[in-house]
Amino acid sequence: MNKGLVYLVGAGPGDPELITVKGLEAIRKADVIMYDRLAGRRLLAFARSGAELIYAGKSPDRHTLKQEEINRLLVEKALEGKVVTRLKGGDPFVFGRGGEEAEALVEAGVPFEIVPGVTSAVGVPAYAGIPVTHRELASTLSIITGNEDPVKDDSSIAWDKLATSAGTLVFLMGMSNLPKITGRLLAYGKPAQTPAALIRWGTTPEQQTLVGTLGDISAKAIQTGFKNPAVIVVGEVVSMREKLNWFENKPFFGKRVLVTRAREQASRLSEAIHALGGEPVEYPTISIAEPDDYAKMDMAIQEIESFNWIIFTSVNGVTSFFRRLRHHRQDVRRLHRARLCAIGPKTSEALENYGLLVETVPGEYRAEEIVRELQDKVAAGDRVLLPRAEIARRVLPEALTAMGAVVTEVTAYRTRTGSDDSSLITAMLQRKEIQVITFTSSSTVQNFVKMLDAPNLSDLLEGITVACIGPITAATARDLGVNVDVVAGEYTIEGLIKSIRDYFSRFPA
Repeated sequence: MNKGLVYLVGAGPGDPELITVKGLEAIRKADVIMYDRLAGRRLLAFARSGAELIYAGKSPDRHTLKQEEINRLLVEKALEGKVVTRLKGGDPFVFGRGGEEAEALVEAGVPFEIVPGVTSAVGVPAYAGIPVTHRELASTLSIITGNEDPVKDDSSIAWDKLATSAGTLVFLMGMSNLPKITGRLLAYGKPAQTPAALIRWGTTPEQQTLVGTLGDISAKAIQTGFKNPAVIVVGEVVSMREKLNWFENKPFFGKRVLVTRAREQASRLSEAIHALGGEPVEYPTISIAEPDDYAKMDMAIQEIESFNWIIFTSVNGVTSFFRRLRHHRQDVRRLHRARLCAIGPKTSEALENYGLLVETVPGEYRAEEIVRELQDKVAAGDRVLLPRAEIARRVLPEALTAMGAVVTEVTAYRTRTGSDDSSLITAMLQRKEIQVITFTSSSTVQNFVKMLDAPNLSDLLEGITVACIGPITAATARDLGVNVDVVAGEYTIEGLIKSIRDYFSRFPA
């Protein structure tokens, strides 16, 4: 029998970027991924096409799969010769029942590997600005299960030792037992004024931190409705939060941002959002495809020395044009006669990566500004090549033709409607789990509306900030009934991020 392999992977406490390199590799190579509710859903985007996804999530009040069933499935899938990744929140060997799963694999003779993860006992307090050890405040750390009833006679927890410890106490999965936990520590002599903190959904946009003392934290939790999943921290290190609270002070903290760009282009925007404390949710409403017919493009390439100007209106246009040039084994030196114009700095940068110097970049990155910039540069009779999207605005070719230029438009690429399932995004919008939607072109707006196909679009987007990369995109959104809150002053990803940041600084949540 060809036995497979099981990876028991710690996904970390919630922020998907806390996954280890080895953990990410295990996700990418898996035939089967079994994940729980505390493992970041964004990590599943790294699963290979066709991988089987099994939700084994457990919560204090509901078990989707019992532990015995999880063990059985891990063995069963591996014995089918598959690579199985068991994706668990935090670390699999810190109250993650990874030891039990590993035992089941040993008994069945199934090969396995343990991939440690960032435990929530350390990672979550860190995101709340609480170091679990500090040279002047705590030299020891105790990680305690919060599931065990603290008042039972045969408790395996040495409460008397914990109460007299000067170190940090971290309780996991203990919110339902919080009054008993604090009561037990107080009963064994822990001072009531000892700092304490509760951190809910740590390292995610929903992170909430409640600070008090051992004597009042239970009452505060009841008063505020503080619930699972939360980490309980008791000790003097909690006092460091006021000085070290870094994550919750980030400008996009608490904001989940929908990125509607094509998947190939989403990373730059997603990375900028994450760097500012937000969580990007990628929902590609467009995908980039090759032209149906390369005839016009190929003819233009054959005649490339005859063009006086080549105008690129997107990075996609640059990429597609030079890909076709390479397809025909043509040298970029054939462009030596053409003067180059790029719509913006990123398009210009893409051309410079091919060793080409761009003569003209308009101050405002849209077609109307290209026309103004070229008004005194394009002479009557000049041949102008426009390699761009199949469907594009007519402003540029019409204006150039009016100047007397001979314009050749070729389709360099097509944009198609995205194929992602809209049900998850619709559900997130309904639950108001998305705070910001970004649009980087008119196509992203049009396809977003088309893909959602929501009869009550205005109600669905109520209270959600909509940000557009420029006035053209914003006008398209408004024409489709989408209220626009933010329009970037500079029509770039950097300009869009800056405008969103400025907006929230004026209208904080």
